[in-house]
Amino acid sequence: MDFTSDLPVLRAKVDELADGAVEQLSQLMAIQSVSSLNPDGVNEHAQAVADAARAAGAADATVVSEAGGLPAVIAHWPAPQGQPTILLYSHGDVQPTGDVSQWHSEPFVATKRGERLFGRGSADDKGGVVSHLTALKAFDGNPPVGVTLFVEHEEEIGSPSMTSIIEAHKDELAADVIVVADSVNWDQGEPSVTTTLRGVADCVVELRTLDHPLHSGQFGGVVPDALTAMCKLLATLHDENGDVAVAGLHSAEPASVEYPEERLRTETAILDGVDWLGTGNPADKMWTRPSLSVLAIDATPVAEAINILPSVCRAKVGLRVAPGGDATQDLEALMDHLRTHVPYGAQVEVTPGEAGAPGVVPFEGPYAEIANQAFKAAWGTEPVQMGTGGAIPLITDLQHAFPQATVLVTAVTDPDSRMHGLDESLHLGDFRKAILTEALILAGMAK
Repeated sequence: MDFTSDLPVLRAKVDELADGAVEQLSQLMAIQSVSSLNPDGVNEHAQAVADAARAAGAADATVVSEAGGLPAVIAHWPAPQGQPTILLYSHGDVQPTGDVSQWHSEPFVATKRGERLFGRGSADDKGGVVSHLTALKAFDGNPPVGVTLFVEHEEEIGSPSMTSIIEAHKDELAADVIVVADSVNWDQGEPSVTTTLRGVADCVVELRTLDHPLHSGQFGGVVPDALTAMCKLLATLHDENGDVAVAGLHSAEPASVEYPEERLRTETAILDGVDWLGTGNPADKMWTRPSLSVLAIDATPVAEAINILPSVCRAKVGLRVAPGGDATQDLEALMDHLRTHVPYGAQVEVTPGEAGAPGVVPFEGPYAEIANQAFKAAWGTEPVQMGTGGAIPLITDLQHAFPQATVLVTAVTDPDSRMHGLDESLHLGDFRKAILTEALILAGMAK
């Protein structure tokens, strides 16, 4: 694909629209659309996206919901005769902020520092929402192909009703190409397409050793307390090297790229002297193998501690499922492990949480080649084909619903974006390149 004629025109248009894109992103970031905590904010954000789609030339923009779930926005720019339809996906819900005092600026106030825009949702994934809208504005709301904009608001809680939405609105969502702008680029200034994603699942384990708490001096050393028993149970999830020790979990083929340790050290800000978990290539451990994390523990807070032996303790364990695995089966293997490795004969109850499928997304075919050349034109380099440890279960749902569609998993973020964390941010130069790439993809697929 030759973008010689399209590139200067679209680059100039994106440059013209860039300040407005940042302003629109800032306005959406101010809406506290935390799907786990604030349904009113989610509804407000969905309506704002629908309004923005209409302002960008959509023939229709509808807020929909199914199965009692949170809303999604579906908007259409109908295809000219003989042209394909491209589905542009992103999500408008965000994670909670955590301890606001640890942020360097207000989480829901977009703040520019240097070349980065800081605030919750800047990178994950309101930047993706605005990149779609701005790419459409580059054609003055009349793209040369059909476009469907699909913005959900449940991604951060596992997309529980998205399967129902896809089933109920399948005809409205049907497309030849699906662009999912919700991953991470290889580096700042260096784009990627994601070809594998891990799935996600979790469970809560509750462990009891006593009918009621006991005096720690009177009975300590004889009766096992629930918190110590929980620590011993959770320690069985990994072996002495830090590798996952749960039998029956799926692993995929090794990654095809190396992840330099020094880069990983910089990105993670791991403390001096702290060892890495597990053995082998970091890319394999993050992308192609399962991982287990203790996400939370319910026990007596230190500030409220008295000299008693806790009778009960609860913990939430998170599982990342390797590409090609079955999230439900792997979750059951984890739960079996927890039930059968309980120390001291303690009573245990394990409750499953949500399970989201991993993804395998080949970057191949004529539409992928057009996208590859669009990246090269916009960024000056072809995208790195990489995996990611994060999960986007909706991708598998879309692949099942539209098996003939080419799926492209792109990004507006980089490894410094701190998605889900403190001081989340978006690099504005990369944001502009991501918009230009998408505009070129739409132009190229019309040819």
